[in-house]
Amino acid sequence: MTIKTQHANPSKSRSPRHRAREFALQGLYQWLLNNEDAGSIDAHIREAHGFDKADREHFDSLLHGAIRQSIQLREEIAPLIDRTIAELSPIEHAALLIGAFELQNHIEIPYRVVINEAVELTKSFGGQDGHKYVNGVLDKLAARLRATEISASK
Repeated sequence: MTIKTQHANPSKSRSPRHRAREFALQGLYQWLLNNEDAGSIDAHIREAHGFDKADREHFDSLLHGAIRQSIQLREEIAPLIDRTIAELSPIEHAALLIGAFELQNHIEIPYRVVINEAVELTKSFGGQDGHKYVNGVLDKLAARLRATEISASK
């Protein structure tokens, strides 16, 4: 199952890491909707057109890490949202899992980059205003998980 881009500009150059996030979002979307095994999803995604241009290591980290830590990540997200996790759109849910995972586990990536990337994914694949929601939730989560980094940047 491949999700279609709604708003993305195909001529825009995408970095290998951004492509990894796009493929991880697709994998998480599939996992959320079909509850498929991560290995099956991984194998399917790796056959997708353009995967050869993605950062494979980052894709592995995001897809498998977000699935493995999904319960913990949802516990981090839950107090910051105005609805239940089950009421999130699958795209918002997947983007929030990716963003929360990166905020927690990839401290080498600046928090602003993590949030921006999740917002861009949601703009490309999600509903009209989903990106605003994802931005607000991850901004609050970053304040908790990356307080030192945020203080240092001010």
